[in-house]
Amino acid sequence: MTNVDQFESVFRAATRTLFEPTTIEIGSILVVCDGDGAAAESFVARVRSFLSVLDEAENLRWQSVTGSGFTTVPELLERIEAERPGLICTHRHLHSDSWRWPYTLGEYVDVLTQATTTPVLVVPHPERPEFQGLAARRPKSVMAMTNHLTGDSRLVNFAAHFTESGGTLSLSHVVDDATFERYMDAISKISTIDTDGARKEIRARLLKDPRDYIESCREGLGKSAPTLSVEAIVTFGHHIQEYRQLIDEHEVDLLVMNTKDEGQLAMHGLAYPLAIELRTIPLLML
Repeated sequence: MTNVDQFESVFRAATRTLFEPTTIEIGSILVVCDGDGAAAESFVARVRSFLSVLDEAENLRWQSVTGSGFTTVPELLERIEAERPGLICTHRHLHSDSWRWPYTLGEYVDVLTQATTTPVLVVPHPERPEFQGLAARRPKSVMAMTNHLTGDSRLVNFAAHFTESGGTLSLSHVVDDATFERYMDAISKISTIDTDGARKEIRARLLKDPRDYIESCREGLGKSAPTLSVEAIVTFGHHIQEYRQLIDEHEVDLLVMNTKDEGQLAMHGLAYPLAIELRTIPLLML
């Protein structure tokens, strides 16, 4: 390695990506369900109770679209375009019996999360026992999930906005251990690289960057959201198994994740398999 390369490496290692706190304004919320009458009123009431933290933060305008208000995906998208809400709240498997099988979100939710730029809060299906307890829950424990947390200020700001005053915001970054081992296997076959040293240094760097960023988040949120307790979760593991365990351990009320990917039509990265697996808690899909 040349002196120039060494200098550049030291310089880049010392550079920190800082969190940028911004104010999140929802403005209006559109609640979408497939029930009508009393069933729809009950669904809206439970969602409003769960999101009362938002009502306390700003003067929201609540609207709803019930089961008889749409029968196709294009009809629902037209209603959303007409209302232009700041947040869509709905449940899994709209107008579908597939909620009995844990393999999809349902065609409506699949399209909503990709065809609109509006954040979507997805709660368990009304027939699921987890939904029945939604009114008694508030987002006191919120987790922001990503496999690349550093620099993702939008994700952190949204997660903080949805966390109840005095609650805990967990900022998580899970490095996939299987991917890491594949890279280390390739490195071990390059004679000019010290494999043991590379393993130690790369592992340390993969953990240090998100930890530094979370510390920046803690400092920024200490000013913009001083009542929140910010917790760092940075680790290696199998993504789905690790998050399932973390959600149970931290008794997470709401999981916040990115779903858009500019390079593809399908849902971003790990978001879809996690959304399928994590069926018992509300998900905020950005």
